[in-house]
Amino acid sequence: MLTIIRLMAWIVALGLVVVTLSPIEARPVLTSPNLERAGAYGLFGFLLVLSYTRRWGLALVAGLILAGALEAAQGLTVSRHGRLFDFLVKGGAALVGGLVAQGLHRLLARRSA
Repeated sequence: MLTIIRLMAWIVALGLVVVTLSPIEARPVLTSPNLERAGAYGLFGFLLVLSYTRRWGLALVAGLILAGALEAAQGLTVSRHGRLFDFLVKGGAALVGGLVAQGLHRLLARRSA
């Protein structure tokens, strides 16, 4: 099960890279951009922390680093631009998702003990 969760986390990370750095016209639109950002990075943070529960603090930092690096990398593309507000949405969502995962992990660990 852990292998599947890790695979899902890295597939989501790859999807974030592709969607973030692709031309703006190619970006799929489901709802408002901030809600899409928050949902995607929240899911990534959640899956990443579940994947690495023993190193959950580092997983949270990794989520922030990915959000920051991709936001900065948008400056290298023609049709995209990185903004501080977008990073705050993405990084904040990754943190919240990761903290929810850590809380869920601790709750389930207590119940099984």
